[in-house]
Formats: sequence, structure tokens, C-alpha cells
Amino acid sequence: MPLSSHRRLAVSATLIAALAAGVVPATSAFAAPGTPVSPTAATTPAVPAPDMDGVVAALNSAMANGAPGAMARFVGPDGVRSRAVGVQDRVSGARMDIDSRFRIGSVSKTFSAVVLLQLVQEGKLGLDEPVNTYLPGLLPDDRITVRHLLTHRSGLADYTNAMFEHTVPGFESVRNRVFSYQELVDLSLSEPRTTQPGVSYQYSNANFVVVGMLIEKLTGRPVADAYERRIFKPLKLRKTSYVHPDVRIKGGHVRGYLHPDEEGGALVDSTEQTVSWAQSAGAVISSPADLNTFTSALTRGRLLSPAMMEAMTTVTPTDATNTRFYGLGLRRYNLSCGTQVYGHTGTVQGFYTYAFSTRDGRRSLSAMANTSNHGAANTALGGTLEAAFCGKKPAPAASSRAAASPTARDLGSLPAERDLPERH
Repeated sequence: MPLSSHRRLAVSATLIAALAAGVVPATSAFAAPGTPVSPTAATTPAVPAPDMDGVVAALNSAMANGAPGAMARFVGPDGVRSRAVGVQDRVSGARMDIDSRFRIGSVSKTFSAVVLLQLVQEGKLGLDEPVNTYLPGLLPDDRITVRHLLTHRSGLADYTNAMFEHTVPGFESVRNRVFSYQELVDLSLSEPRTTQPGVSYQYSNANFVVVGMLIEKLTGRPVADAYERRIFKPLKLRKTSYVHPDVRIKGGHVRGYLHPDEEGGALVDSTEQTVSWAQSAGAVISSPADLNTFTSALTRGRLLSPAMMEAMTTVTPTDATNTRFYGLGLRRYNLSCGTQVYGHTGTVQGFYTYAFSTRDGRRSLSAMANTSNHGAANTALGGTLEAAFCGKKPAPAASSRAAASPTARDLGSLPAERDLPERH
């Protein structure tokens, strides 16, 4: 047996003993917001079978909360399992197709982070160097570093809060508009900063607009070229693309539907748009299979060095629930069964997305519902993570014991994190 296998068995035995004794592993202990938490191996010694009935229940709940359709694809040691419900086109009535493409919103941030971290590996920039070292005069504060951008700790205001204060009118005003990166940065800088650099986590799309600017400055090429050459082609992501400012989604795709702010208002077909208001913060198009491949490859170490993966997966809490954390362009969720998953959520007009894998890359889930501006649908879709990675819920007695643990929080019981302003 390889040495690494002996180590895994030893770790598993230790964890089993700890859990049997009612001891919570140190890696899952409470951490105050802003306290870095080092990455760990999977904290669950036994791998539960995915609860695909639970996945379907979560998808159906997303539909009950306003999504025309939803789908999820799980990859694990026993192969691929996928489920789809509802429709991907309300006009034609075409049923949701697990092979279809869709807009992944802020899951794009992880693609952008990978490219930038590859450039760090190549010595083209430093994580703790000021952004203004590479983009002179761009930001009004030389203390803002590259790491601050990737961890949402720069204090740059999120310009989308004002842009989409009124959801549908805001969307229609930018649907076909083409912004420069500089215009988006200017929108952010026109508002007060949210925090001093490095002080606290404040999610902002402006951070990853600047990441896009850094990529283009350091490569001398459009960000689309960097995605293609560094991620899409090496991983053979044939249904993943970055077409900005083209408004089309090529091939078979899901149509997205945006809820208006007014209760009971008609859904708005938001499929075609430039997504220029987001660009490197949220304009990638993909499919469930490609997202599984991407997150698994990332966590397996196929895209970044071990040292860079250590940096990327060193996280800080984003709230007080002890379930949600953020690293470098990467979220970590601690699920109720103790499993930790890494990836990102995504919101773009008409689409909610989840794309997560375990740290060893052996299990991954991608899920999508074709609506937005309806947080209950987003929260419901997040329930696919618990079902897929934790399996069927334990018996009531065991559940009661688990509830006593500060780490045993069911992610599906918490309102979804918001990547864009939401009115419902």
C-alpha cells in the first residue's frame, strides 16, 4: 500500500475515534469572522451515498419558489448521477436538459482567480503587493493588495448595488451595454469604500473587475484568451466559453428568467445580454459536466501548485454561522455531516448556480435553477449540497446529537449568500 494510503487510513481512524467520543475535529471549530482557517483534508471518514431523492426535492423546491426548471449533476466514486426538473424554455416547453449550457455568474470568479494565481506562480505578480504596483494610479489607496481583491477585503464598493437597485429597469439599462473595465472601476470609486483594506470581508464585484484588469495587463491579451489557454483547453471544457460582449449562448442552452421586484409580476426573459457589467466577475458560460470537471480538477491540484492551493483554500469566515468561508476566489461551506466543500455560488440575471467539490476532488456537484431575484429559490437550490455530499438525513436521535455540535448546521436551512442585490 502506498505511503499516502497509510496516512489517509491513519487520519480516518483518528477522526472516527474523535467523532465516537463526541469530540469535534479542531479544523471545524468556531472561528471569529476575519480569522484565517487553514485548509484541511475531508473531515468525514466515511463517504455517504448521495441522496438523489433529496437532490430532486431541492430542485423541486427551487421550482416551487419561482424557477421554471432546475438541474443538478453529481460525480462521485460510483460514477455520475444527474437529475433535471421543469423546463429550460417557457415558450417552447423544452424540458430541462442536463447537457445544456447556461450563464454561471460569480462562479466565474474562481476561473479568474485561478488565472491570476497561475500568474503569481510564474512570478509575474505578488499576492501581497499593492495593486497599484501593476496598475499605477488605478486605486486611491496603495494599501490595497492583490490578496485583498481575491478575498473581498479591499473595501472597494460593489457598484452593482446601485446599478440593480431596481432589478428589471437596472438590468434593461445594461442588457446591451458594453462597459470598459475602467468604467466599472469608476462606478465603484464613486461610492464610499466599505472598509479599510484587509479589515473585513465585504463581497464586491469590483474586486474581480480589477482582477480582470490585472490579467490583461500582465498577459497582454484579453481575459478570454487567458481562460481559453489556461483552463478551457487543458481541461477540455468544450461547453465553457467567455463570449463578452456577444449576447448569445451558443448551442443547446437554458433560458434564464428574471423576477421583477413587484410581487406577481411577469418573469423577464434575460437570456441574451452582454454581461458587460460583470465581465471577469461573472460572464462565463458553462454546463453541469464542465463545472464538475473544473472544480474537481482544481481541488485535485491540476491547475495550481500545492503551495498555491494552500493559499487559495486558506479561508476566513464570512458570517457567524460557522458554515461559510472565503479563500482566494473560492468559497468553503461546512456541511452538517462535517464534510467541507470548495467552489463558488453564482447569480446572474435569470440563473442561480452552485459548483462545489470536496478538497480531494473525488466528489463534485453542480446545480442550476433558471431564475434570479428570488432568494428562496436560491436557498432551495443550495439544499442540493447537503443531499449530495451528506446523503440521507440520520435518524431523529442521531440528528438531535448532531444538532448539539456547533458545526452541525444544515446549509439548506440558511438563506443563500447573495452575489447580486436581491429584492425577494
